[in-house]
Amino acid sequence: MNVVIMGCGRVGARLAISLDAEGHKITIFDIDSNSLRRLPENFSGTAFVGDGTEEDTLVRAGINDAEAFVALTQSDNRNIMAAQMAKHLFKVPRVVCRIYDPLRQELYQTLGLEAISPTTIFAQLLREKVEG
Repeated sequence: MNVVIMGCGRVGARLAISLDAEGHKITIFDIDSNSLRRLPENFSGTAFVGDGTEEDTLVRAGINDAEAFVALTQSDNRNIMAAQMAKHLFKVPRVVCRIYDPLRQELYQTLGLEAISPTTIFAQLLREKVEG
């Protein structure tokens, strides 16, 4: 599968490494060049510095041939914007974005974006642990 990942933080890097190890074609980019240091030397995908809210960056990342796009920056607004561009402008079949704010997550899901809120997921896991 051809996957484009925006954001090379802990989650983005881990996802890229995992998918790369399974033989998928991975392109990952981040606005901070230091973030790319999270990728190991044996990473066979493509990694570069760029802003996923800019069309040129998405094109450079190979968005036109992507089967999936994942937005994992620290900014809900950037994730939402890039995800909408990937889905509606570039017609990527599978688009997933991380949204920290649970209220926004619900809103964007009603608009057709697959949004995952780690805040909601972690709270649920904690609740299950507390309730035993």
